[in-house]
Amino acid sequence: MKKIGLLSDTHGHWDEKFEDYFSECEEIWHAGDIGTMDIALKFEELKPFRAVYGNIDDYKTRIAYPETLRFEVENVDVIITHIGGYPGRYDPAIRSKLIANPPKLFISGHSHILKVMYDEKLKTLHMNPGAAGIYGFHKVRTLLRFILDNGNIKDLEVIELGNRG
Repeated sequence: MKKIGLLSDTHGHWDEKFEDYFSECEEIWHAGDIGTMDIALKFEELKPFRAVYGNIDDYKTRIAYPETLRFEVENVDVIITHIGGYPGRYDPAIRSKLIANPPKLFISGHSHILKVMYDEKLKTLHMNPGAAGIYGFHKVRTLLRFILDNGNIKDLEVIELGNRG
């Protein structure tokens, strides 16, 4: 059993609350637009860290992290990418990979819109944690926590970090 902390779109913003909310997590996952390598390194100091780069990330971040990650944790097949869309509206860059070999959990960021949806066709749970940073059009900064346990995704928590501004 592993507790995961998931966020996206920090855009170079560090919030001290990250340390509190991720203290009980075994891993932190970031779905892109980290903002700076300094922020990525802070996450790496906290917990084991998995991340993808996003469209605003610089070349250093793109060297350190891939565009798409696929891995398995607790018998849950996971794909993370920054620009991914959501069930019924997947981004063309990832759609064929999802259809050819659907993961159990598909994570993306980019939209700044918190969304958790189940794709009945692909039998895939999609998560977008919204945006944890202060830049963008979102009103409330959010992140997710959940547990992976022997093929199950459970105990999902939506955490509001406060208003964007």
